Amino acid sequence: MGKYVCCTGLLKNTWDQVCIAFWQRYPNPYSNHVLTEDIIFREVTPSNCLISRRLLTKTSRAPRWMERYLPKHMTNSAYIIEDSVVDPQKRTMTTLTWNISHARLMSVEERCLYQINQENGSWTEIKREAWISSSLYGLSRAIQEFGLARFKNSVTKTMKGFEYVLSRMQGETPSRTLAETATERARETAMAAKVKAKDLASHAQKKQYV
Repeated sequence: MGKYVCCTGLLKNTWDQVCIAFWQRYPNPYSNHVLTEDIIFREVTPSNCLISRRLLTKTSRAPRWMERYLPKHMTNSAYIIEDSVVDPQKRTMTTLTWNISHARLMSVEERCLYQINQENGSWTEIKREAWISSSLYGLSRAIQEFGLARFKNSVTKTMKGFEYVLSRMQGETPSRTLAETATERARETAMAAKVKAKDLASHAQKKQYV
């Protein structure tokens, strides 16, 4: 018996903007674990739906207790398949992702539905479902709990990444950049204070010898 989780998220941007951001969301400061993305297949159906399949390569560091069950070359990376269908008439985008690396150890399948929020037509609602399972005898429960915790953490990063890309698309300064700027300025101020203190100490020392 695997783990199932369902949650919803809200982006205060139109469905069109979110769909555009979906294809531009890598790289962003919250997706450093995504190494590559390659389009395997893409077509437009007679009903004008866009169907795509992509292969994503991600870093996926396993906990130490799990590494013994993985080949050495597979402990730090994972391959993910992502299928998506964009329906411009129904104004929905549906994605399905699953891992093809070490799937016997842990399989994670995620389904997302992007649609217009019913309460505010200018916002986009994301319904996210995930199924986590493991067929490793004796450790399946521990592995599923690990996968569930990692999934919840990745959802938070995914939403922050979306917000970052959407802000950048609209010409705004993303909050991440503002935080980095503040940190950089603080470092510069601290460095300047350190240099000034060093100069004052050196000046005082010279006075002693005059």
